[in-house]
Amino acid sequence: MHARIRAGDPEAFREMFRDHAQLVYRHAVRVTGNWAVAQDVVSLTFLEAWRLRERLRDEGETPRPWLMGIATNVLRNTARTARRHDRALALVPAREAVPDFAEELVGRMADAEQLAAAQIALAQLRQSEREVFTLCVWSGLGYAEAAQALDVPVGTVRSRLSRARARLRKLAATELEKTQNSKRSMEPSAADGQVKGGRTDAARSIKEGNR
Repeated sequence: MHARIRAGDPEAFREMFRDHAQLVYRHAVRVTGNWAVAQDVVSLTFLEAWRLRERLRDEGETPRPWLMGIATNVLRNTARTARRHDRALALVPAREAVPDFAEELVGRMADAEQLAAAQIALAQLRQSEREVFTLCVWSGLGYAEAAQALDVPVGTVRSRLSRARARLRKLAATELEKTQNSKRSMEPSAADGQVKGGRTDAARSIKEGNR
């Protein structure tokens, strides 16, 4: 199979896409929190895989670690592009914000509040710890597969994952508590039935979107 891919066999490459595209997509959704960006990541990952197909080695029975290594690099580039975009937007005069509930679609996979809290917490980790955590915990790669994907020793994966889990427990709990406190501040007052800040509709939309 690997030899066929290296040789540029279209059917072998299509088979690899069918077997692993959803894995890359789920990983990208959880890392970015944005289904549209995740679709772009899948496309870029397999385009890059086709370009680099001759580098696919025969280690192991599956190309999964190799593909996830490529996906990780694509996500790094995507994050850098997003940061440059945000810096550019910061120079543009501010406009009235329009609520965007598109990312709540991620709630189909996991609780939206917990995922949002986890993403905020993940952003506070070192990049090396974040990548190990998302590959091993969210995408289910084994230590050896993650080590191959990131081109680091297995022991490094174990130590990074241990540190990441310890920090995330505290960070995610803190972020989730902030989110819940913010929701409670928007609920109707028991005394007069009014919502603080006059956001009845917004509060209802958030609750319905998280069902």
